[in-house]
Amino acid sequence: MKKILIVFIFVFLYAEFSMGQTVLGFRLGYNGNNLTSGIDSIQSKFTSGFHAGVFMRIGKRIYFAPEVLYTFSGANLSNEGSTSDSAWKEKIAIGSLDIPLLFGLNIIRSQMFKWRFELGPVVSFNTNTKITNINSTEGPITSGDINSTQWRMLAGTGIDLWFLTLDVRYQYAFNNLIKDVQNYSFDTKNSMISVSLGFKFLGNQKNK
Repeated sequence: MKKILIVFIFVFLYAEFSMGQTVLGFRLGYNGNNLTSGIDSIQSKFTSGFHAGVFMRIGKRIYFAPEVLYTFSGANLSNEGSTSDSAWKEKIAIGSLDIPLLFGLNIIRSQMFKWRFELGPVVSFNTNTKITNINSTEGPITSGDINSTQWRMLAGTGIDLWFLTLDVRYQYAFNNLIKDVQNYSFDTKNSMISVSLGFKFLGNQKNK
Protein backbone atom coordinates (compact mmCIF):
# COMPACT_ATOMS: atom_id res chain seq x y z
CA MET A 1 0.00 0.00 0.00
CA LYS A 2 2.83 2.37 0.87
CA LYS A 3 4.57 1.65 -2.43
CA ILE A 4 1.36 2.34 -4.33
CA LEU A 5 0.92 5.64 -2.47
CA ILE A 6 4.52 6.68 -3.20
CA VAL A 7 4.11 5.85 -6.89
CA PHE A 8 0.85 7.81 -7.01
CA ILE A 9 2.46 10.88 -5.41
CA PHE A 10 5.44 10.66 -7.78
CA VAL A 11 3.21 10.41 -10.85
CA PHE A 12 1.06 13.31 -9.62
CA LEU A 13 4.04 15.58 -9.00
CA TYR A 14 5.63 14.61 -12.31
CA ALA A 15 2.43 15.53 -14.13
CA GLU A 16 2.20 18.84 -12.28
CA PHE A 17 5.79 19.89 -12.97
CA SER A 18 6.37 18.46 -16.46
CA MET A 19 2.99 19.12 -18.07
CA GLY A 20 2.16 22.37 -16.31
CA GLN A 21 2.96 25.91 -17.29
CA THR A 22 6.41 27.48 -16.99
CA VAL A 23 6.58 31.15 -16.09
CA LEU A 24 9.52 33.55 -15.93
CA GLY A 25 9.35 36.92 -14.25
CA PHE A 26 11.13 39.78 -12.53
CA ARG A 27 10.53 41.07 -9.01
CA LEU A 28 11.60 44.15 -7.05
CA GLY A 29 10.76 44.99 -3.48
CA TYR A 30 11.39 46.17 0.06
CA ASN A 31 12.81 44.06 2.86
CA GLY A 32 13.21 44.82 6.54
CA ASN A 33 15.26 42.69 8.87
CA ASN A 34 15.89 42.33 12.57
CA LEU A 35 19.15 40.80 13.74
CA THR A 36 19.18 39.40 17.28
CA SER A 37 22.49 39.73 19.11
CA GLY A 38 21.91 37.17 21.85
CA ILE A 39 23.71 39.49 24.29
CA ASP A 40 21.73 41.66 26.73
CA SER A 41 24.19 44.57 26.58
CA ILE A 42 24.12 44.80 22.78
CA GLN A 43 21.07 46.36 21.17
CA SER A 44 19.91 45.80 17.61
CA LYS A 45 17.68 48.04 15.50
CA PHE A 46 15.31 47.13 12.69
CA THR A 47 16.85 48.02 9.32
CA SER A 48 15.49 48.44 5.80
CA GLY A 49 16.80 47.29 2.44
CA PHE A 50 15.72 46.10 -1.00
CA HIS A 51 15.86 43.09 -3.29
CA ALA A 52 15.59 42.49 -7.04
CA GLY A 53 15.86 39.47 -9.28
CA VAL A 54 14.17 36.86 -11.43
CA PHE A 55 11.81 34.01 -10.61
CA MET A 56 10.54 30.89 -12.33
CA ARG A 57 7.48 28.71 -11.72
CA ILE A 58 7.14 25.20 -13.07
CA GLY A 59 3.84 23.39 -12.57
CA LYS A 60 0.12 23.92 -12.32
CA ARG A 61 -1.70 23.90 -8.98
CA ILE A 62 1.44 22.63 -7.26
CA TYR A 63 4.62 24.19 -8.62
CA PHE A 64 8.36 24.50 -8.10
CA ALA A 65 9.69 28.07 -7.94
CA PRO A 66 13.46 28.69 -8.00
CA GLU A 67 14.62 32.32 -7.83
CA VAL A 68 17.84 34.34 -8.03
CA LEU A 69 17.78 37.62 -6.11
CA TYR A 70 20.23 40.33 -5.14
CA THR A 71 19.38 41.46 -1.61
CA PHE A 72 20.69 44.47 0.27
CA SER A 73 20.23 44.15 4.04
CA GLY A 74 22.09 44.89 7.25
CA ALA A 75 22.00 45.65 10.92
CA ASN A 76 22.66 48.38 13.46
CA LEU A 77 24.33 47.05 16.61
CA SER A 78 25.29 49.14 19.64
CA ASN A 79 26.78 48.64 23.08
CA GLU A 80 26.17 51.56 25.43
CA GLY A 81 29.01 50.44 27.73
CA SER A 82 29.78 51.59 31.23
CA THR A 83 32.00 54.45 29.99
CA SER A 84 32.18 56.55 26.83
CA ASP A 85 35.37 54.73 25.81
CA SER A 86 33.65 51.34 25.89
CA ALA A 87 30.48 52.41 24.07
CA TRP A 88 30.36 51.57 20.36
CA LYS A 89 27.88 51.60 17.49
CA GLU A 90 28.33 49.79 14.19
CA LYS A 91 26.32 49.78 10.99
CA ILE A 92 26.55 46.58 8.98
CA ALA A 93 25.60 46.69 5.29
CA ILE A 94 25.43 43.39 3.37
CA GLY A 95 24.87 42.63 -0.28
CA SER A 96 24.01 39.01 -0.97
CA LEU A 97 23.03 36.65 -3.75
CA ASP A 98 19.96 34.78 -2.52
CA ILE A 99 18.64 31.58 -4.11
CA PRO A 100 15.19 30.51 -2.84
CA LEU A 101 14.09 26.99 -3.82
CA LEU A 102 10.37 27.10 -3.16
CA PHE A 103 7.38 24.85 -3.53
CA GLY A 104 4.04 26.59 -4.04
CA LEU A 105 0.35 25.81 -4.00
CA ASN A 106 -2.26 27.79 -5.93
CA ILE A 107 -5.27 28.05 -3.62
CA ILE A 108 -7.24 29.97 -6.25
CA ARG A 109 -6.25 29.51 -9.90
CA SER A 110 -8.17 31.22 -12.69
CA GLN A 111 -7.31 32.83 -16.01
CA MET A 112 -6.79 36.29 -14.52
CA PHE A 113 -6.29 35.75 -10.78
CA LYS A 114 -4.25 33.44 -8.56
CA TRP A 115 -3.81 33.26 -4.80
CA ARG A 116 -0.90 31.10 -3.67
CA PHE A 117 1.27 29.98 -0.77
CA GLU A 118 5.00 29.23 -0.97
CA LEU A 119 7.47 27.49 1.34
CA GLY A 120 11.08 26.42 1.00
CA PRO A 121 14.75 26.94 1.86
CA VAL A 122 16.92 29.89 0.86
CA VAL A 123 20.69 29.84 0.55
CA SER A 124 22.30 33.28 0.78
CA PHE A 125 25.86 34.04 -0.36
CA ASN A 126 27.38 37.31 0.86
CA THR A 127 28.93 39.20 -2.05
CA ASN A 128 30.01 42.37 -0.26
CA THR A 129 30.03 43.63 3.33
CA LYS A 130 30.69 47.08 4.73
CA ILE A 131 31.13 47.87 8.45
CA THR A 132 30.83 51.51 9.54
CA ASN A 133 31.60 52.85 13.02
CA ILE A 134 28.96 55.39 13.99
CA ASN A 135 30.90 57.07 16.80
CA SER A 136 34.59 57.55 17.61
CA THR A 137 34.96 54.20 19.40
CA GLU A 138 35.77 51.33 17.08
CA GLY A 139 33.45 48.36 17.40
CA PRO A 140 34.59 44.74 17.58
CA ILE A 141 32.95 43.49 14.36
CA THR A 142 34.83 43.53 11.05
CA SER A 143 33.81 42.41 7.58
CA GLY A 144 35.78 39.19 8.10
CA ASP A 145 33.50 38.29 11.01
CA ILE A 146 30.43 37.99 8.76
CA ASN A 147 29.65 34.43 7.69
CA SER A 148 29.83 34.02 3.93
CA THR A 149 26.75 31.79 3.70
CA GLN A 150 23.39 31.77 5.45
CA TRP A 151 20.61 29.21 5.33
CA ARG A 152 17.08 30.43 5.85
CA MET A 153 13.52 29.12 5.64
CA LEU A 154 10.99 31.17 3.68
CA ALA A 155 7.21 31.18 3.99
CA GLY A 156 4.95 33.54 2.08
CA THR A 157 1.78 34.24 0.22
CA GLY A 158 1.08 36.13 -2.95
CA ILE A 159 -1.43 37.00 -5.61
CA ASP A 160 -1.21 37.19 -9.39
CA LEU A 161 -3.41 39.59 -11.33
CA TRP A 162 -2.92 38.88 -15.01
CA PHE A 163 0.84 39.48 -15.55
CA LEU A 164 1.46 41.31 -12.21
CA THR A 165 2.49 39.64 -8.94
CA LEU A 166 2.44 40.81 -5.32
CA ASP A 167 4.22 38.81 -2.61
CA VAL A 168 4.56 39.09 1.17
CA ARG A 169 7.19 36.83 2.75
CA TYR A 170 8.93 35.99 6.01
CA GLN A 171 12.38 34.43 6.36
CA TYR A 172 14.21 33.08 9.40
CA ALA A 173 17.87 32.04 9.44
CA PHE A 174 19.16 28.75 10.83
CA ASN A 175 22.78 29.80 11.35
CA ASN A 176 24.48 32.86 12.82
CA LEU A 177 25.29 35.83 10.62
CA ILE A 178 28.19 37.05 12.80
CA LYS A 179 30.96 34.84 14.14
CA ASP A 180 32.15 35.07 17.75
CA VAL A 181 34.54 38.02 18.05
CA GLN A 182 36.85 39.16 20.87
CA ASN A 183 34.92 38.75 24.14
CA TYR A 184 31.50 38.47 22.47
CA SER A 185 29.70 35.21 21.81
CA PHE A 186 26.93 36.23 19.42
CA ASP A 187 23.67 34.47 18.68
CA THR A 188 22.81 36.45 15.56
CA LYS A 189 19.77 34.86 13.95
CA ASN A 190 18.47 37.09 11.17
CA SER A 191 14.74 37.39 10.50
CA MET A 192 13.41 39.23 7.46
CA ILE A 193 10.09 40.37 6.07
CA SER A 194 9.71 41.41 2.45
CA VAL A 195 7.12 42.84 0.10
CA SER A 196 7.69 42.70 -3.64
CA LEU A 197 5.98 43.62 -6.88
CA GLY A 198 6.78 41.72 -10.04
CA PHE A 199 5.67 40.98 -13.56
CA LYS A 200 5.72 37.89 -15.75
CA PHE A 201 7.51 38.44 -19.03
CA LEU A 202 7.47 34.88 -20.36
CA GLY A 203 5.18 31.92 -19.90
CA ASN A 204 1.94 30.21 -20.78
CA GLN A 205 -0.79 31.81 -18.68
CA LYS A 206 -3.56 29.41 -19.67
CA ASN A 207 -4.94 26.94 -17.15
CA LYS A 208 -4.68 23.35 -18.25
